[in-house]
Amino acid sequence: IYLAFRFELRYGLAAVVAVLHDAITSAGLFVLCGGEMSLTVMAALMTIFGYSLNDTIVIFDRIRENRSLHRDLNYYDTINLSINQTMGRTLLTSLTTMLGVLSLLIFGGGAIFDFALVMFFGMITGTYSTIFIASSFINAWHNHAASRQEKAKTGRLATAKAAK
Repeated sequence: IYLAFRFELRYGLAAVVAVLHDAITSAGLFVLCGGEMSLTVMAALMTIFGYSLNDTIVIFDRIRENRSLHRDLNYYDTINLSINQTMGRTLLTSLTTMLGVLSLLIFGGGAIFDFALVMFFGMITGTYSTIFIASSFINAWHNHAASRQEKAKTGRLATAKAAK
């Protein structure tokens, strides 16, 4: 709701789709590895939500900035530029956080293992979902809206010509 209010509805929905993907994929991989859902796993999933949303907000904010700075670029190129500008930050943040999670996996006890394993899966899925899923979702939504506007404009022109 915050992202839909702060940016646009399509950004909020894209973030929800990406976060749902992260949660389902991370929980699914954890269960496939033989784990059971517990409060510790739920805590890890909630942490993944925050992590993924933060990364998504960074890219969406850059898209918004670039839309006003680079009016000559089409929407796809603006998204591509924004992802490329934030890619270094995204990967470095993921890798440094992954080192901490990896140390929890290796040196943590049995109580923290489930949390660390879900976080490990979530870090991977959260990083690629922000780049590939959320951004593709808003691009597809934009293309659909643009084609609907074009069809409506074409229909109005045809109606105006028929009226003459």
